[in-house]
Amino acid sequence: MKRRVLVSGGAGFIGSHIVRAHLAAGDEVSVLDDLSTGRAENLPTGVTLVRADVRAPEARALLAGGGFTVLNHHAAQMDVRRSVEDPVFDAQVNVVGLLNLLEGARAGGVRRVVFASSGGTVYGDGAPTPTPETAAKLPASPYGTAKLTSEYYLATFSQLFGLETVALRYSNVYGPRQNPHGEAGVVAIFGRRLLAGEPITIYGDGEQTRDLVYVEDVAAANLLAAERPLQPLTSLDARAYNVGTGVQTTVNRLAELIAQAAGRTSEVRRAPGRAGEILRSALEVSKAERELGWRPRVALPEGLARTVRWIAEG
Repeated sequence: MKRRVLVSGGAGFIGSHIVRAHLAAGDEVSVLDDLSTGRAENLPTGVTLVRADVRAPEARALLAGGGFTVLNHHAAQMDVRRSVEDPVFDAQVNVVGLLNLLEGARAGGVRRVVFASSGGTVYGDGAPTPTPETAAKLPASPYGTAKLTSEYYLATFSQLFGLETVALRYSNVYGPRQNPHGEAGVVAIFGRRLLAGEPITIYGDGEQTRDLVYVEDVAAANLLAAERPLQPLTSLDARAYNVGTGVQTTVNRLAELIAQAAGRTSEVRRAPGRAGEILRSALEVSKAERELGWRPRVALPEGLARTVRWIAEG
């Protein structure tokens, strides 16, 4: 059955891929985005774009009166370093903004909310790797704390008001349309600099690891999370799913793989490690496979090749 879906942050990197996945499934899709980081040209034809901040009354009114069945919430302040420098702003966007949309969703009879959480930051450095959903939560940054707080609010709204809520805890997502000019998104940053013949910067010793998952695989997880039956809400983790690969790749190795995909070499510069970043990251994803029927399909070399081609064509 055709659904009416609102994707907040849908003009951004991950959100624009989710928009396309829902369109391909036959859904009617609208996008809420203030275009502070997203781009209208990321959106395909047939999508209604409402330009507004997630904290604004207009955003709440859109959900209250739009007749949506699914809210997919990807709008966020996503820079870990900015969250360390300005935790109040981070909380305003990531927590208060979510609450504003949830109030609109409650008033508008939205059935399900799919939320973009962060497996790389809610668990912290003390968690085992690969990290299961049930691991202890100890965020090392205000960004991670805001994501974890948001999950608690989702669970509370589910219990109080009957909203079906599900959280997807992402590892490091990469792929086409990721902004290569910003501070986040190491694949896009390295790829752009390599293709331009510019040096790349590795923070710390480069042996910190990341679990890199291709954006189209992430979009597929979102589609399944919007339609599959959910588990009873017996704990915060019952309706949370890691979305990653379970494979650790060091930043040093990642730089080598991107250079191979680009067919280029570049000077590597070293800089001090950055506050709030975790040292080891890999997510256990068997729960998503078992309960959602999802697993990653695009191997890292293939995903990097696709991403570098996109950067080169841009």
